[in-house]
Amino acid sequence: MAGLVLTRCVSRTLLSASGAKAIRIRGINRHYRTTLRRTATTGSGGGAAFLLGFPALSCLAYEAYRRVQSSAVVHALEKEEVLEQADYLYSCAETEKLYQLLLQYKDSDDAEFLWRLARASRDLSLLPNMEAERKKQLVFEALEYATKALERDDKCFAAHKWYAVCLSDVGDYEGVKVKIGNSYIIRDHLESAIKLNPMDATSIHILGYWCFAFAELSWYQRKVAAVIFASPPTSTYEEALELFLKAEEVDPNFYSKNLLMLGKTYMAMKDKEKALLWLTKAKEYPAHTLEDKEVHKEAVDILKKLG
Repeated sequence: MAGLVLTRCVSRTLLSASGAKAIRIRGINRHYRTTLRRTATTGSGGGAAFLLGFPALSCLAYEAYRRVQSSAVVHALEKEEVLEQADYLYSCAETEKLYQLLLQYKDSDDAEFLWRLARASRDLSLLPNMEAERKKQLVFEALEYATKALERDDKCFAAHKWYAVCLSDVGDYEGVKVKIGNSYIIRDHLESAIKLNPMDATSIHILGYWCFAFAELSWYQRKVAAVIFASPPTSTYEEALELFLKAEEVDPNFYSKNLLMLGKTYMAMKDKEKALLWLTKAKEYPAHTLEDKEVHKEAVDILKKLG
């Protein structure tokens, strides 16, 4: 049941954290300090990878990069400096360096380090050609760090978001029944993330994708799900649409996948005129990342079919 897999939406694709200063990188709104960036994921529905490319290193950028190379210096840095370096490396898609930097804080009691480490672990697992056993290890490791972040600070919206995403990933290894059961938990944590930060467009988008995934299940898939799980989650296209529109309202044009999902949702609701509008926007969205290119291709294919 492909519709059950949030990973499609959160594939190194979007996600942010708790913070005030917003920086636009790779086409999506990243909230730093307590930020979440679509899983340099991406991506987490699935998932989840927005990379605009690697920024050229300015003198300051090079200095930040150089300092990361020395663990002795890193340990001496204040928390804010380390987080700034982590966010810089994330924006550059330096996944391995980011992971190694944050791994030094795996025993930290600070949720800001832990949710970032969860995200970095997940991003690392999504890298091309990752060996299967190492990928699995990183997926479970990511959930462990996200769980710790949530335990340290249950008021951190990024901790709730990444816990939801990582729990969905782990479900891929634990069977359909567990994954369906976890869907309720995933939804609850996404709702908590939105409640804690109503201005986080990516959390809203992911929840919208969750709704769409269950709304599009066929009667046969629902019947199978009901056999496996007495009361499988349900949703409607109307609920998905409301969330996708809300995400666009919070941060217009923040994510190519949100534009595509608006078009697909209107299609499912038999509103061809609005479907064409949003699919065209998705097609015309600047393709800075691999995911943007995939969105462009899908939008073009759908538009051809619609005539």
